[in-house]
Amino acid sequence: MEAEGRVRGPPLPPPSPGGGGGAGAEADPPAGAAGAARGPLLAAAAEVLALDDEEDDLEVFSKDTSLTEVNSFSPSMPISPSSMINQYKFEDEPELRDLFITVDDPESHITAIETFITYRVVTKTSRGEFDSSEYEVRRRYQDFLWLKSKLEEAHPTLIIPPLPEKFIMKGMVERFSDEFIETRRKALHKFLNRIADHPTLTFNEDFKIFLTAQAWELSSHKKQGPSLLSRMGQTVRAVASSVRGVKNRPEMFTEMNDYMETFSQKINVLDKIAHRIYKEEREYFNEMKEYGPIHTLWSASEEDIADSLKGVASCIDKCCKATEKQMAGLSENLLPVLHEYVLYSEILMGVLKRRDQIQGELDSKVDALANKKTEKDLFSEEIGKLEDKVECANNALKADWDRWKQNMQCDMRSTFTNVAENNLRYYEEHVLCVLPGTMDAMDMIQLPSSSAHLL
Repeated sequence: MEAEGRVRGPPLPPPSPGGGGGAGAEADPPAGAAGAARGPLLAAAAEVLALDDEEDDLEVFSKDTSLTEVNSFSPSMPISPSSMINQYKFEDEPELRDLFITVDDPESHITAIETFITYRVVTKTSRGEFDSSEYEVRRRYQDFLWLKSKLEEAHPTLIIPPLPEKFIMKGMVERFSDEFIETRRKALHKFLNRIADHPTLTFNEDFKIFLTAQAWELSSHKKQGPSLLSRMGQTVRAVASSVRGVKNRPEMFTEMNDYMETFSQKINVLDKIAHRIYKEEREYFNEMKEYGPIHTLWSASEEDIADSLKGVASCIDKCCKATEKQMAGLSENLLPVLHEYVLYSEILMGVLKRRDQIQGELDSKVDALANKKTEKDLFSEEIGKLEDKVECANNALKADWDRWKQNMQCDMRSTFTNVAENNLRYYEEHVLCVLPGTMDAMDMIQLPSSSAHLL
């Protein structure tokens, strides 16, 4: 195993995340990746995420301060079951980090054929297998896609972190805007650091090449991939295997599949609700921005109540600022996490299918051996290899499943705790400061009864 031969050194300090300062680096959070949640969303989250009453899978509102923060992706890993192949055996003790990656400094490139963005990827490491302690390369989105596909090819039953989609939701934010670029940069940064913190993926050779090779070297390496006919053959075998079905699937993986079907359904519901609530909050915010100045204009023609009208305008302005602050905070804590786990649910369903395909290939060979009396030695050898492959796949997925589930619970707990605390601050500011001031100003306004309905 690659990990066993690694040279460990003292951890290096992480690079400054703001080192690039390129276009879009300081942009406001985008509408498409932003979210706001009121009390009903938290209540819905508690109900929707209650996947199993007997197991405490999602302690969404726990305030256990011993938990790692949402940005920590390396909780302690249990040792995987014994296997004839040790490739996926994880270590018992957590290790000091020795690989730090930063994605920053986006740059636009315009050619006669296309327009695209590249991002600077800075890597600092003390690992012995790297020739240098620091690397700086530039990568575009399709390079990240290539890395993801290579990881899936090399580790079909490990849970590869999701990438942001190539295209965003229509109407949420313009492509290539500063908001879009900054949102994607954050997602790509998280993608690479999740891989870096994974006990197996972090030692993948293609990952190392992605972090260290210059553009022309990476391009040359990409051309060394499997041929089109080879890829087509793999696809045909996978489809055939999935059509045949699996006879001897262990109960554990049936339970995983059932869990993921439920999780996928409910996380998608939460994602849609959060988007809808954010849209309503945005409309409310835009209307308040128009509502306040009207009172200021009105005060210019009403000398007797000018101060009171200005007081109302001031209170509305405070409401606007509080709402904007709340939305800005939630945009980084709610919608991105929910949507990431929507993508994770799709990835996990794919991983389970690939495990079933390996199992199906073994089942087909066993059936063929039972129906054939010749070539028994050849079939027995192939079956032995497939049994090892199935065992390796099972052990890899079981260990990675535990790791993913622990990360998911930590992320969800931190996310909804942050949402709840943000909402508390928002409503305290409204109820304790803004609304009393508004009522005091309204009490000072003395209008004829015929005009009272205007207020």
